[in-house]
Amino acid sequence: MLTPEGLEELKAKIEHLSTDRRREVADRIRDAREFGDISENSEYDDAKNEQAMLEKQIADLEDKLRSSRVIDEQQVGTDKVSVGTTVHVKDQKTSKSAKYKMVGSAEADPSNGRLSNESPVGKALIGRKRNEVVSVAVPRGPARELKITKIDAG
Repeated sequence: MLTPEGLEELKAKIEHLSTDRRREVADRIRDAREFGDISENSEYDDAKNEQAMLEKQIADLEDKLRSSRVIDEQQVGTDKVSVGTTVHVKDQKTSKSAKYKMVGSAEADPSNGRLSNESPVGKALIGRKRNEVVSVAVPRGPARELKITKIDAG
């Protein structure tokens, strides 16, 4: 699942890799060939490996684009947490508040407040309503209790 912004970011990344990065790698290969015998040329081998990794990355992103479903943020309701909503939570133990945009796994960026619906916190929040307290298992220590204080569209 992708938000409209996520779709644009994915297309831009594919475009960048398919044009600029491909050109850079092709230039590295051409330069490495000029060093002479390619059978013992580590520069050439490195450039060819980089090209293979780049092509795999492009293919993976294009596959993700083909199989993605774009969320219509106009159709997203605020009655429960879903992909495309912004959820405000309050940690019941520390009283700290946080705000997360719920997105698909392709767009996840927790450090920027973008939680995947497949992450432990995202899974716990999806489908829940305002004022519900959700228990989230964390890798270390006891489960965290998060109260949903607000749900916004987009």
